[in-house]
Amino acid sequence: MTTVRWKALQSCALAGALALAAGASSALLPVSAAHAQAAAVARGLPDFTDLVDQVGPSVVNIRTLEKVSAGSAEALGMDEDMLEFFRRFGLPVPNMPRRPQPRSQQPDQEQPRGVGSGFILTADGYVMTNAHVVEGADEVIVTLTDKREFKAKIVGSDKRTDVAVVKIDAKGLPAVKIGDVNRLRVGEWVMAIGSPFGLDNSVTAGIVSAKQRDTGDYLPFIQTDVAINPGNSGGPLINMRGEVVGINSQIYSRSGGFMGISFAIPIDEAVRVSDQLRATGKVTRGRIGVQIGPVTKDVAESIGLGKVQGALVAAVEPDSPAAKAGVEPGDVIIRFDGKAIDRVADLPRMVGNTKPGTRSTLTVFRRGATKDLSMVIGEVPPDEAPQAKARADGGKGSAIVSQPLGLTVGELTEAQKKELGIKSGVRILAVAEAAARAGLREGDVILQLANMEVTGLKGFEAAVAKADKTKPVPLLVRRGGEAQYVLIRPAR
Repeated sequence: MTTVRWKALQSCALAGALALAAGASSALLPVSAAHAQAAAVARGLPDFTDLVDQVGPSVVNIRTLEKVSAGSAEALGMDEDMLEFFRRFGLPVPNMPRRPQPRSQQPDQEQPRGVGSGFILTADGYVMTNAHVVEGADEVIVTLTDKREFKAKIVGSDKRTDVAVVKIDAKGLPAVKIGDVNRLRVGEWVMAIGSPFGLDNSVTAGIVSAKQRDTGDYLPFIQTDVAINPGNSGGPLINMRGEVVGINSQIYSRSGGFMGISFAIPIDEAVRVSDQLRATGKVTRGRIGVQIGPVTKDVAESIGLGKVQGALVAAVEPDSPAAKAGVEPGDVIIRFDGKAIDRVADLPRMVGNTKPGTRSTLTVFRRGATKDLSMVIGEVPPDEAPQAKARADGGKGSAIVSQPLGLTVGELTEAQKKELGIKSGVRILAVAEAAARAGLREGDVILQLANMEVTGLKGFEAAVAKADKTKPVPLLVRRGGEAQYVLIRPAR
């Protein structure tokens, strides 16, 4: 027997002796002490049992019915819950063999459409869910945990936030407690209750992965790793105090199933929307009439902003509140009513939550200085049409060539200025070298150069003369209906 093998046997014997000793020690402990020891091991692990008992009765199953059509799940031969997934996330419905329809079936016969979740807001029957859960439904059925079923009336829904409120005719219902999203911390345990794939009152749990997650939607989402699947939509996200902190709304998935990333609508935003829906059946939002984009680090440094913040104004709608207040393309909006705009997504949320008709103040950064602009907030139309894009082409005139920047520019005609809704600028006639590398194009309109307003060809010449060509030169350029900053890096 080798020395190595003998040492291994010694180690095994020692481990076995220690295990026996530990077992004997546990065996000698009284039952209560053994329970205490087990509790000590489990202490620190979350226990959701009391939360399920507390919140479970407030969570409902929502089924929707619609008239049978060629695109229904019945006709497609697809499971209802999977069709709900494809509808929700805008995925194309796969080509599947169609089931033959019974001859006795009438075109206007109602068939199951989808399954979702919701939770009871008030004891007198108001229920909150997702707008996409009830969208297009001809009938909504709400089932409580005690198996009672009610036909629900859709009070109102808001697509921008994906929040809807329905009403059932019942009294004395167990309403949820609303939590404070500001107290929610990344890494905190949370729980979801819902009806994934129609499995009522399924409980899943995880942690908060991130807050203020921008996904391109109107609201900043709470990201979690709680298992969410089709049918969970509209159900509550619950903290360890038994309070609802969000509405489970979306998942990130490449397969159609849960992949560890799910998103919930913050409950404070959802309640704000639901209050309006219950009061008027619709949501009224403020607007100022600007198209905005993010401020990059390079742009912030080149225009002297100091740090990456605010929302860059790409275009201003004619006769809008912003236009009347004097907002210009190229302005960086850094505060709204004194509140800082840290990210571009902050501005539409702040403005949207402001009541139309309110007088508010925008603080903009323009050509190296801040300026306060007062305006009266407008109202978002129900179905806002996209704004037409103005053109910057056509017209001939005198030209100036800037070799270091690789630009040839010409004057704008009065007709072009009027069409674009601008007071001044020069039109790019040709690009080369540095300008071409920066992505500039013929037909672009230069509004500012090196933080100086370009009033015309003379203004362009003066700005070029003053610009430090050893550093990137910032240009505010109008292309189509939008303005953006472009950095030209002259060749050394």
